[in-house]
Parts: sequence; structure tokens; C-alpha cells
Amino acid sequence: MCHREAAVMLKAFFRELPTSLFPVEYIPAFISLMERGPHVKVQFQALHLMVMALPDANRDTAEALMTFFSKVIANESKNRMSLWNISTVMAPNLFFSRSKHSDYEELLLANTAAHIIRLMLKYQKILWKVPSFLITQVRRMNEATMLLKKQLPSVRKLLRRRTLERETASPKTSKVLQKSPSARRMSDVPEGVIRVHAPLLSKVSMAIQLNNQTKAKDILAKFQYENSHGSSECIKIHNQRLYEIGGNIGEHCLDPDAYILDVYRINPQAEWVIKPQPSS
Repeated sequence: MCHREAAVMLKAFFRELPTSLFPVEYIPAFISLMERGPHVKVQFQALHLMVMALPDANRDTAEALMTFFSKVIANESKNRMSLWNISTVMAPNLFFSRSKHSDYEELLLANTAAHIIRLMLKYQKILWKVPSFLITQVRRMNEATMLLKKQLPSVRKLLRRRTLERETASPKTSKVLQKSPSARRMSDVPEGVIRVHAPLLSKVSMAIQLNNQTKAKDILAKFQYENSHGSSECIKIHNQRLYEIGGNIGEHCLDPDAYILDVYRINPQAEWVIKPQPSS
């Protein structure tokens, strides 16, 4: 089979799917962005959110497809398939609608879809990770929820106290609110030091002193060194990831190159756990 026949089969496969790989419903939003002429950063953030909203099967397929396209483009001198050519040829097969459109709408759809494919190919190294601005937003929402939960008991106590004061004439009945035990409690871990737990390894816990250069992969390397007495442990650690759990985030699998001191400052109440990363 020659490369032209393979290309025809690939296009036909995606074209004959019940629905397009990328929902065509997202196209109008991108058309609106392009017409306003925003900075490419705004377009990329919109694209990032679109990718995160895709079903898992669609997102995994898109990631594999963009990796393949990058390899094709890397051999442009042999196959004459540039970034522009790939996006122009493949976009109509990845964004399509069964409903009828005018010629102008079809042209606008094709141009916008090709632009999206070019953005995906250009930024694919960071496209498949949860965007930092979205994580920041989740942290703020969680912090607001936690603050509200902390304030509610104090508000209830204050209301009960005011009610008692109104109902009784004697000032002796007023009670002084006690400080919360959690507010008096001091952390048993010094500032800038985190306690990392690895329940599935021989060395299940370790205190790590953080500095500006400490990355997640450095902490994994420390545990690998401590658990290097048996070969099975070395194999295990390669499948492990460092997770940030609790505080102002639910559960966040950290990138190996993430600077942990920065994450610690954002979420000082988090727990740090090394565990296997779920297979995709």
C-alpha cells in the first residue's frame, strides 16, 4: 500500500464515523474569536477548554492523531506534507456536520477547522494537560467553599449567643466564644518541609525539604533511591506519580517537572502522596 492509499483510508475512516472527532458545535465560538482578531493566547485557551471537554475516547484519539501528524510533518521534504497541507486536507474529515450549509458557511467551517488543527499541532506538547488557569480557578472555588464551611459554625454560635443575650436579662449568661482547636493547633511539619507518603513502596513516608529547584521528579527519584534495594521496587516507582491531595484542590497529579515549592505555597494544607497513575 502506498502512502496516498493510506491517506485516503485514514480520511475515509474519520469521515464515516457517526459523529466527527471534534464536535462541530464548537466552530461558531472559534469563528467569533477569529473575527474579533484576539491574541493567539485567547484562541489557545478556548482550544484548551474544548479539548478538556472532549469525551475520553475522542481526546485520546486526537492526541494519538496529532502525534502521528507531527511525524508526517517532520518528513515534509519527502512527502511534501507541511503543517498547512496537513491541516487543510484533514480538517474537513475531523470537523464535519451532516446538516446542509451554504457555500459560504462550508468555506468558513473549513478555514476555521484548519486553523484549529494548526493550533493543536503547534501546541500539542501542552494541549493534553489540564490548563493552569483552570486549576487556579478550581483552587479559588475550593478555597471559597472551605472558608464558607469554616465560617458557618462561628456564625451559628454568634446567632445563638445573641439570642441568649436577648432572652436573658442577666449579663452573666453570656458566654465567651472559645477559639477553635484547629486554630490553636500548630503544624508538626516545619515551614518549607512536606511529608510525602508512598503506601505501596517499602519506604512509605519521607520528609522532604523543599527549595526553589525541587521538582516532582526529584522527589520520585529520592523514593526510588530509598527503595532501590530490590529490583521490583525500581519497576514500581517508574509507574508512580506525585499527587497533591486536599487543601484547595481535590486530587491533582503533578507533572514531573512541576516545581513543588510553588505548589506548596499555593496549597500549604495539601497532603502529598506517591501512587500509580491510572492508565488511560
